[in-house]
Amino acid sequence: MEDNGIIELYFRRDENAIRETDQKYGHYCFTVAWNILFDNEDSQECVSDTWRKTWELIPPQRPSALKFFLAKITRGFAMNMLRTKTRVKRGSNQYEAALDELENVLSSGSSPEQDFDAKLLGEEISRFLKTLKQKERNVFVRRYFYLESGSAIAERYGLSESNVNVILSRTRNRLKEHLGKEGWL
Repeated sequence: MEDNGIIELYFRRDENAIRETDQKYGHYCFTVAWNILFDNEDSQECVSDTWRKTWELIPPQRPSALKFFLAKITRGFAMNMLRTKTRVKRGSNQYEAALDELENVLSSGSSPEQDFDAKLLGEEISRFLKTLKQKERNVFVRRYFYLESGSAIAERYGLSESNVNVILSRTRNRLKEHLGKEGWL
């Protein structure tokens, strides 16, 4: 079923919307969660939570790109679950590694003002990403949105892992320079 048809099912409050969403995007959303959590049960829980949240959000929202709408929700649930787990057990994973790599570029906060700034910063990063060549953008997004490892990205795009690391390093440096010019740093 096409995305518009699935969205119409949500707007009609037809429970088949969830079945159709799961059939079309279940594996994709599971992969998004898996790349963060590396746990079958937790990843499946995130997917189930994504279906529930999507049911709550559509309507009133009408996403223009259902796949990315679902990925954003799934990623949010997976990140929250990972934060909860890493509070209990500190360990090395892709989430922490990705944040460490961006540590010198971005800072985080929790006040409403900082949350608003984070939203604006996200928009600025999106503008920056649009200036990149497709390969650079894909590598950067795969690493820092989908939290894929360097080796997985290399395999996906037919690059060496060291080439991926060079692309990421240069892109982080360009991002830092861009954010500095825009007054973020």
